[in-house]
Amino acid sequence: MQYANFPGTQLNVSKVCLGTMTFGSPVAEADAVALVHRAMDVCGINFIDTANMYEGYNRTAGSAGGVAEEIVGKAVKGRRHEWVVATKVGMKVGAAPEDENTSPAAIRTQLRRSLARLGTDYVDLYYLHRYDPDTPPALIARAMGEELRAGTIRAWGVSNYSAAQLRALLDAAKEENVPGPCACQPPLSMVNTAALADLLPLCAAEGIGVVPYQILQGGMLTGKYRRGQAAPAGSRLAEKPDWMKPFTDEVYNAIDACAAGAAAEGVTMTQYALRWALRQPGVVSALIGVKRAAQLDEAAAAPG
Repeated sequence: MQYANFPGTQLNVSKVCLGTMTFGSPVAEADAVALVHRAMDVCGINFIDTANMYEGYNRTAGSAGGVAEEIVGKAVKGRRHEWVVATKVGMKVGAAPEDENTSPAAIRTQLRRSLARLGTDYVDLYYLHRYDPDTPPALIARAMGEELRAGTIRAWGVSNYSAAQLRALLDAAKEENVPGPCACQPPLSMVNTAALADLLPLCAAEGIGVVPYQILQGGMLTGKYRRGQAAPAGSRLAEKPDWMKPFTDEVYNAIDACAAGAAAEGVTMTQYALRWALRQPGVVSALIGVKRAAQLDEAAAAPG
């Protein structure tokens, strides 16, 4: 496994990051814990990503979440110092005002709930899970600065932000004399390249490490989907079709390009899609979700 630092931090992370969105369902707790242990002990992965809202396929709008964080807490217990743990705040996880978005009250409340579930007193990387139109960037930066000084977080970042939204937050952090976000987590794949236009260039210019997600686009770039063929059993399309992009000609063209690139480099399509993401400007680590050990091993071998 190869490793890299987030610019301006001491966070040294594996080039592959283990995602946990499917922990709870379809990946049961015991299997998820085993995957986390294998990720480190066999694959050399030390970077794990979760969120306060994650509860697998059982997730419904506004449900309480917390399932994946609890599983991660059990999996890293006794070895917390070996892991770089990232979690997130911002999605709706209840009916109270502080159960949604990223106000100072939401950040204080949700971070402490996450710490309790994770069984730790600090988070290495704390993401704003989505843009909050109701809270001024200065208040968000100030709240993150308080958590940095308290030692409850080591660094912070953003997910699902546009370049303009990130620019405003960077300016606010500078005005508040707070260390700015060191990480950005956008959707990015050979099927979805929108982040390459403005967001990744901004991150590269500002020294922000990129951790793209949806790299395999729900399995579209693994080779399991082909023109005119039904979705295979156990696939994301078969289990959770509303989480998938439509299979347009443009999508199938990207799948074909991934297959051609994989053949040229002598790797699997999954590995080529990951390599493609890791080659993009500013990318520090590639986020991958898996359900089985074989998928984990294949992904971990991608960086070469």
